[in-house]
Amino acid sequence: MSSLVLEVAPRAMEVVCSDDELRVSLTDGRWLSVPLAWFPRLAHASAAQRAQYELLGEGQGIHWPAVDEDISVLGLLAGQASIEFRTAHA
Repeated sequence: MSSLVLEVAPRAMEVVCSDDELRVSLTDGRWLSVPLAWFPRLAHASAAQRAQYELLGEGQGIHWPAVDEDISVLGLLAGQASIEFRTAHA
């Protein structure tokens, strides 16, 4: 007997940015939290700019138009900071 395994990646539903934390609510009920410092463009943005985001691909990614930042949910789950952060801390 064989079984079919469906892998469905969690998707973002809601995003909350404080001055030092990025929190993402996922469709499977989890909250994901990472340091805002991982994303310098967001860390240097105003609270109003951080509050204006768009969900991409039915929640596969998040885009902040005012600061041109794009973050994938899979990248967050993998613990990947932005390239700017990784380059500065290499």
